[in-house]
Amino acid sequence: RRMQEEIVFAGFGGQGVMFAGQLLAYTAMDEGYEVTWIPSYGPEMRGGTANCTVIIADEEIGAPIVRYPKAVIALNLPSLDKYEKLVKSGGVLIANSSLMDRGVARTDISSVEIPANEIAEEIGNKRLMNMVTLGALLARLPVLPVSALEQALADHLPARHKNLLPANYEALRRGAEFANQFVHVA
Repeated sequence: RRMQEEIVFAGFGGQGVMFAGQLLAYTAMDEGYEVTWIPSYGPEMRGGTANCTVIIADEEIGAPIVRYPKAVIALNLPSLDKYEKLVKSGGVLIANSSLMDRGVARTDISSVEIPANEIAEEIGNKRLMNMVTLGALLARLPVLPVSALEQALADHLPARHKNLLPANYEALRRGAEFANQFVHVA
């Protein structure tokens, strides 16, 4: 049975959307999968939404554009509004509840509402909220182990940022732990 997972990361520009997607793509490549990473900046980019799509497969990927992704990480409310309806039934939606005044409405998908900004601030760096949500995603869509992501971070992070590795690892783990405890009651 062939494996193909499509994951959309969406948020404001500057929330680390592209980096989170790239990290997932690098990790999948390092683990021997076929990968595409497609960034997309909407016309509303300034203060608007930035998103990228990552496809991970064990065979060649036919079309890199996905209408109905298996999983979405929505880092802000406009992204939730846009993508909640597009997640494949049975798929996964990770929503950054720190920046949302509503929860996930759909009941046919696995969802996690995670206060990613607050968790990142507890770790000591609010820019890690993208890693917190990525950890949560992998808890619900175990396409790659968190340990593989940690290895990819160590391998691909520029030398000047190596001091950030422990905090990134903690963010991934805290996100995964939160997702494993979070039960969405419809």
